[in-house]
Amino acid sequence: MGVRLVELTRYLGSYLEVDRGGDYAPNGLQVEGRAEVNKLVTGVSACLELFERARDVSADVCLVHHGIFWKGQSPVLTGVQYGRVRLLIDSGISLLAYHLPLDAHREVGNNAIAARELGLMDLVSFARHEGLDIGVRGRFPQTITASDLVDRVEALLGQKPLAFLHGPDPLSTMAIVSGAAEGDFRESIALGVDAFLTGEVSEWVMNLARESGTHFLAGGHYATERLGVQALGRHLGETFDLDVEFIDVPNPV
Repeated sequence: MGVRLVELTRYLGSYLEVDRGGDYAPNGLQVEGRAEVNKLVTGVSACLELFERARDVSADVCLVHHGIFWKGQSPVLTGVQYGRVRLLIDSGISLLAYHLPLDAHREVGNNAIAARELGLMDLVSFARHEGLDIGVRGRFPQTITASDLVDRVEALLGQKPLAFLHGPDPLSTMAIVSGAAEGDFRESIALGVDAFLTGEVSEWVMNLARESGTHFLAGGHYATERLGVQALGRHLGETFDLDVEFIDVPNPV
């Protein structure tokens, strides 16, 4: 049972194809802990509560979608950042983070999972970020009503989406980009897609949805990105016979 940290990191780099494009953050090992991994905790966003709860269940690794280091951020370890890193080091917990590769992956990625769970087929990649197509678009095998779409999204994400329902009803096509990807709504419109799902919404979106005749749904940044880390955790548990636990630190945004 278990795996060496170096082997786990190497495997994830290959499986998630972390070198295939750029990113806004470093993918892979962000803080090094114990060399042997038996207990792995997954979570969406690195934060002190997640790290404390990982320590309390004797985790060796905390694997997240949103890590603690980002481009343009100060490299100085003070204040909140120092507190996070100190807890990890004192507890011997490694921090692994995978951002765009976990959005884009066609098996355990946030967007591919959402598309499959919502019933889409004939999936095609789109929404290029840092040289990587992270979103998916596809069609429903049969048309569905707008209200049915809202219900499906709510059931999948566990919360009711903010929806601007100005598209065709019934509808047949949909595009998905998790997180803060409302900017990709424009590409979705240009491609003639009936509905677009992301996590966050900006003020300008409502009028664009209405004037373009397209459905827009914001399901929550956190909620749309719970899917990938949970699926990746299950995959790693089966691959390496690890004890894996998902720790939910709910965020309504």
